[in-house]
Amino acid sequence: MDKKFCIFDMDGTLVDSMPIWKSLGKDYLEARGHHPTQAQLAAMGPMTMLEGAAFLIETFGVEGPPERIIDEMHAVMENHYRTDIPLKPGIEAYLNRLKGEGAKLCVATATAEPLAMACLERLGVAHYFDFILSCETVGKGKTQPDVYLEAARRLGSTPADTAVFEDALYAARTAREAGFYTVGIPEAAYAQDWPALSALADETILDWRKAL
Repeated sequence: MDKKFCIFDMDGTLVDSMPIWKSLGKDYLEARGHHPTQAQLAAMGPMTMLEGAAFLIETFGVEGPPERIIDEMHAVMENHYRTDIPLKPGIEAYLNRLKGEGAKLCVATATAEPLAMACLERLGVAHYFDFILSCETVGKGKTQPDVYLEAARRLGSTPADTAVFEDALYAARTAREAGFYTVGIPEAAYAQDWPALSALADETILDWRKAL
């Protein structure tokens, strides 16, 4: 595909933050005396921060409102985004090549836009993207196509002309079902889903350093 319009997931695709995100809900609950099951943690995976906070209140009786829980989790993640979360190896060169070819790039992420921007600016790659769009801004997680459709609208493209780079199977499936060209990216946190993701995706990139 001629990648003139590209939508990148951030966590697990551009940056190596998934180990921290995967443990955030568990660490938050255990610090408050709760012991979530693996099924409960898995259920939280696709949720936005707002959906996840509501889940914690309903399932574990965590004191609300949801906005307070989100603020506390944001504070933990903001520290990581501002200090120690690294880029995936080779991604900067890949972005630089796309921009050099005239592509329009954006980020569509479940992470709040201020946190995403703080991370990408620190890592020196924010300037490659026309904008960052959060699922929280559109009000829907990546089990629904809203964030991709709005990103394409802002890029001035159509789904068929737009590549979506994703490491999560459920997100890639959503994008593909909405008509986007999907590029699967391996992520250790989702290793069990890689066979299905690689079969679903129109293309896979196993290593950004070898994708140039």
